[in-house]
Amino acid sequence: MSKTAPFFLYLLFIACSFSVVFSQNQKIKAASVSHFTIDVDNFLGYDSFGYRYQINNNVFRKIRDKEIFEYKNVSLGKITRVDLQNPLKIVLFYEDFNTVVLLDNQLNKITEINFSLNNIPIVVSLTGMSTQNQLWIYNALNQQIGLFDYLKNEYKTVSTPLIETIKYYQTDFNTFYWIDKKNNWFSCDIFGKITSLGKIADFDCIEIINNHQYLYSKANLLYFKDITSTNSSAFSEIEILEKSFDKFCYKDQILSIFTDQEITNYKIVTP
Repeated sequence: MSKTAPFFLYLLFIACSFSVVFSQNQKIKAASVSHFTIDVDNFLGYDSFGYRYQINNNVFRKIRDKEIFEYKNVSLGKITRVDLQNPLKIVLFYEDFNTVVLLDNQLNKITEINFSLNNIPIVVSLTGMSTQNQLWIYNALNQQIGLFDYLKNEYKTVSTPLIETIKYYQTDFNTFYWIDKKNNWFSCDIFGKITSLGKIADFDCIEIINNHQYLYSKANLLYFKDITSTNSSAFSEIEILEKSFDKFCYKDQILSIFTDQEITNYKIVTP
């Protein structure tokens, strides 16, 4: 072997190392499209019609320009979670009273479901809108995922008992996603099929886009991750103006960053 060969191999090693570092630290540029101040306790996001949703003093609000709708229910205590997947059937979850309220697009009550009155014992700790007049339910009594038909008042269990504690969950019409305390990511479909989707990066906040992509924040930096990437450890940092933020929401390629009394909306296209 020539004397230049070891030096060439060294340079090749350095080049490959830089390539790996670059692939793990790609940047996604985000263009600011709007910015405004807001006085709320909890900013929830937007729907496809441009309405923003928020909670202030436990009053749920839907706002667009000067158009404001409100819903409050003092008797049910604090709103635990809101599901905005279907703007025509919004889900409000009141965990302390084991109750879900469904609202129409003007925030009129469609129905109120008290699971404590159900024939089959249900203690709901997680819930979200599913398909065909059903709600996703995680029943804390048996630690199983189920579906509740709110028109027929029927409940069925679809999953086996979950072993690990759920750290985060998110639902769409056909899928119940969750991340356990060990950062393992799973999905369950409406037929009860459970799929392991791999290990999630350590996060402060997270939002699942689909079964292979998610956004997450860590130490006030925001990242995009695609688990189908050829480099399984690669991620992309999203460049935003904020040095710190309380919450983020992503919908229809619009990234909303919520800081103390301010919202900035960015246009972003994930790779």
